[in-house]
Amino acid sequence: MRGQLIDTDVLIWYLRGHPEAGRLLDSLAELILSAVTYMELMQGCRDKRELSLLKKDMGMRGTRILPIDANISDRAVSLIETHALSGGLQMADALIAATGLIHGLSLVTGNAKHFVALDGLIIERFIP
Repeated sequence: MRGQLIDTDVLIWYLRGHPEAGRLLDSLAELILSAVTYMELMQGCRDKRELSLLKKDMGMRGTRILPIDANISDRAVSLIETHALSGGLQMADALIAATGLIHGLSLVTGNAKHFVALDGLIIERFIP
């Protein structure tokens, strides 16, 4: 079975208490995130308490955070070169997509339109 990389939007739904997002995360054998997703979540915290709760939750879930390495960076650059002008691909989404592609993971996202043009990336749609 292919592993799943969870996009930022799914985790935002979860952190806002959406039951479907919670069930999805609870069903995973392993919660895998791009470092970009984790940084986006940290940026969204309003204070140290929220940051502490985020870190605690991710730790309790045994979250695996995949770092941005040279291969991911190179793939993201290629994706931007190909899709930024024609499809509006943004840097964060390119790095998240590249992480999924390099690690052979499908991407679970509610923002499928951001990723559908990317060859080879398997998208699993999350519908909140």
